[in-house]
Amino acid sequence: MPVELAGTRLDVAVTRLAPDLTRARVQRLLAEGAVWVDGRAAKPSARLRGGEELRFAIPDPEPTGLVAQELPLTVLHEDRDLVVLDKAAGMVVHPARGTPHSTVVNALLHRFGAGPGGARLGLVHRLDKDTSGCLVVAKTEAALTALQAAFQARSVEKRYLALCHGVLAPAGRLDTFYGRHPKDRTRYTSKARSGRRAVTEWKVLERFGDHACLAEVTLHTGRTHQIRVHLADAGHPLLADAVYGGTRREARLPPDHPARRAAAAIGRQALHAARLSFDHPRTGKRLALAAPLPADFEAALAALRAGERLSPGAR
Repeated sequence: MPVELAGTRLDVAVTRLAPDLTRARVQRLLAEGAVWVDGRAAKPSARLRGGEELRFAIPDPEPTGLVAQELPLTVLHEDRDLVVLDKAAGMVVHPARGTPHSTVVNALLHRFGAGPGGARLGLVHRLDKDTSGCLVVAKTEAALTALQAAFQARSVEKRYLALCHGVLAPAGRLDTFYGRHPKDRTRYTSKARSGRRAVTEWKVLERFGDHACLAEVTLHTGRTHQIRVHLADAGHPLLADAVYGGTRREARLPPDHPARRAAAAIGRQALHAARLSFDHPRTGKRLALAAPLPADFEAALAALRAGERLSPGAR
């Protein structure tokens, strides 16, 4: 044990001596009794005197029960540290109850193998099942740690394209408390009186009469369903969003209404993670990735633009 680590907590010392391990991994090793000081397992809070013999064993990852599957993945960027995918709408990111396979993780297992710490380790962030676009995955623990820190520090730029009902102000910003809905725990709300902070900014790129608009949305925080909730709570739910009011709004429209036709064309919440920018975890170089609009989003835009070209009498 280096003398300069005298007085340091054991968990901190192990993290410094093995920088490729995440703090969470170090805590798991300590909890499993896989770290020894002078031949004995020690607590994470133990203070080191300096000069002790420190040994730790890193076990192989436990079987996860996940199945590697050969599934199509669209890669926007790949290097030895990370991969940025253009996730398809309808694809779940990680297996869960009800979706044990055909997920991004299953596809990554086939492409890369388990990787350090198991496949789940590389997931830096998530996208909802029916949201398409940029998704970054770490291929090493060091990259995962750095990217997670960048997301927490809000140095990652996340820009989305959203089709929503009604017309937003040309530009705006929502800064609210955020939490689970008090009556439905599967949903979230920005009308909470306390909770975590959520910040969403937008600018309108295109208007379609008074019934819909295309907005570029920038996330400054990364809460679950944040864009969907913020826009819905502001009175502008996303087209075809069955959870936050989009489909209810469409059901009240005439069958030939442009917004209803556009919602039918996309068939899922009209949200696309279009751009992602961040500093590379190893080189420090800024990476800027863009995912092209998928065909269903383009079809929704075409339906809205066609509606604008028709006169009221022609509809």
